[in-house]
Amino acid sequence: MDTQSLALSSEYADLPGNLRSLALRGVARNYRRGTVLIEEGSQGDAIYLVLSGSLRVYGCDARGREVTYGIYGVGEYVGEMSLDGGPRSASVITEQASRCVMLTRASLLEHITAHPEFAFELLTKVIRRARAATLSTKQLALNDVYGRLKALLDSATLTGDEVQLTHQAMAQRLGCSREMVSKLVKDLELGGYLTRVANGRYRKLKPLPARW
Repeated sequence: MDTQSLALSSEYADLPGNLRSLALRGVARNYRRGTVLIEEGSQGDAIYLVLSGSLRVYGCDARGREVTYGIYGVGEYVGEMSLDGGPRSASVITEQASRCVMLTRASLLEHITAHPEFAFELLTKVIRRARAATLSTKQLALNDVYGRLKALLDSATLTGDEVQLTHQAMAQRLGCSREMVSKLVKDLELGGYLTRVANGRYRKLKPLPARW
């Protein structure tokens, strides 16, 4: 193995073996926070494998309102839904400065030819994300805004008891306005369920009520 290959192998050392060999077929690049990697509706066949940082997958309507479909970090990949040749179903932006491996459809097919078992892993990933999207759509249709907010806060990533989501991030995930989220969060603060720790950070003081 030459010096360049050794360096790349070392950079990808923290990835699982199947993704490490896939990463070696692509090109690693650094991206600043706020860089749009994929635009909804565009054509393209590249997928992005995250080495550091995180990516947000989202959709946007004609009025510019956004809804977040998911946040993906190290070892995750995005863009696989375009492998059927259709237009991109969502946009992808860097949530923070990130380093990703860009892989083309051709390089992915080469990897599947060499490692046929990866096709099943890719299919499983697509099914899981489709299932999550179905559940999210069901929640949006059947829950009121508070019900969706409660589900989000109950499932949010926690550090101790602190919820790390800004009002804007919550609004994007819930498909509602930032003002609506701010009002509900303020009501929960007044009710003694949440307390503000810092900008964008809240501590849950007790379980949220089933209804509000």
